[in-house]
Amino acid sequence: MNYELVVLGGSNGEHLAIALSNIGGFELGVVEVKKFPDGETYVRVLTDVTNRRVIYINSLQRNVNDAVFETILTIDALRDLGTKEVIAVIPYMSYARQDARFNSGEAISIHTLAKMFKMVKVDHLITIDMHLHRIHDPSNLFGANFHNITGVRELAKYFKKSHEIENTVIIGPDEEAEQWAKVMAEELGGLEYSVLEKTRLSAERVIVEIRGVNVRGRNVIIVDDIISTGGTIVEAVKALRELGAREIMVGAVHPLLVENAYNRLLRLRLRDLVGTNTILSPISIVDVTPAIHNALTAIIKH
Repeated sequence: MNYELVVLGGSNGEHLAIALSNIGGFELGVVEVKKFPDGETYVRVLTDVTNRRVIYINSLQRNVNDAVFETILTIDALRDLGTKEVIAVIPYMSYARQDARFNSGEAISIHTLAKMFKMVKVDHLITIDMHLHRIHDPSNLFGANFHNITGVRELAKYFKKSHEIENTVIIGPDEEAEQWAKVMAEELGGLEYSVLEKTRLSAERVIVEIRGVNVRGRNVIIVDDIISTGGTIVEAVKALRELGAREIMVGAVHPLLVENAYNRLLRLRLRDLVGTNTILSPISIVDVTPAIHNALTAIIKH
């Protein structure tokens, strides 16, 4: 066991901290988190972290604002307690899609959250498939060595192990998802991939096409970073079936599944529906701990 390193899990990261401790042979520490009757958050680090390198894992989801404040409180406490280095693993980074001022007067939420991470002086920050569309220098924004890794390769390994993929094409539900479709296609040995493209012909008529790939009579894996309400996936499945797709499978890195999303997706009668455990949900079958461990291995060597 590497006694210099200790892994701590927050309320939404304990399952990953336990798995990472098992894979990496790190000590598994303990953080006590509870709520006072008035709603205030209480955090106490019960493991000696003085002059040690600490890996702290927490996903910023479900009760998002509670998760954010718990994370900031914990990291700040670690600094006060004399840690040598703090490596924050935030598998799901909330507020990332509010990365610009789309309407006058709006707060740019991810910039505010980044200032909080900068304030508590994180040394390394690891995220998984974070929305970085308009964030050009995340290391500067967050004030830490920034590592955005992917969970898509772990999804691809699952599909390869669980299904025959010879007659399969990888599809992103929109243009932004092309990056994940490409990664999955490469991981599966160079399968064809593309994205759905919408063209509005009139107020009532929209056509959906796939650039450069024919899905008729073929199996399809839809891959995306997030499933929130499920609306994007429902539309994609409908379009693909109209285009003649055979069996359809869906894989997403972050299965938020808000509102009635899970039941909406079940009604699609998909061949398979999986997400990773960056967020715990009914479809969180694929473990991203190996991807996190790989990223950490490169960091802790230095």
